[in-house]
Amino acid sequence: MDYQEVEGAREFVARLEHGRDWRGQIEDFAESEDIDAAFFFGLGAVQDAVLSFYDQDDQEYRDIEFTEPLEVVPAVGNISWLDGERFAHTHVTLSRDDGSVVAGHLDSATTFAGELYVREFDAELVREHDDVTDLDLWPL
Repeated sequence: MDYQEVEGAREFVARLEHGRDWRGQIEDFAESEDIDAAFFFGLGAVQDAVLSFYDQDDQEYRDIEFTEPLEVVPAVGNISWLDGERFAHTHVTLSRDDGSVVAGHLDSATTFAGELYVREFDAELVREHDDVTDLDLWPL
């Protein structure tokens, strides 16, 4: 395992805006607050979600679209740099009205309501291509 010790810096709580993209709002927030590395938790509700599942054999993402109202129970992720832009790597579990759940890497979702906790690190994390997995990972 590769690792790097980081110190916690600023902490934020935020309310996401209705009708805007969930992950896009986190990236915009990170840009406006000049956050180079952070961890976050979120909860709320979304519509029109696109989740991605990474096929480890084919080494490519497959998108799954959901056009129904869904509860976010929860979203977790981190903020770092990818291809010169801040990237909110977000995984989410979403519940349906019957209590069943779907989960995966959140590509996009229209926010109905959302609350977020963000803890910034005093580091800069920049994702780099990993040949073994064909993913963009932290080079620690």
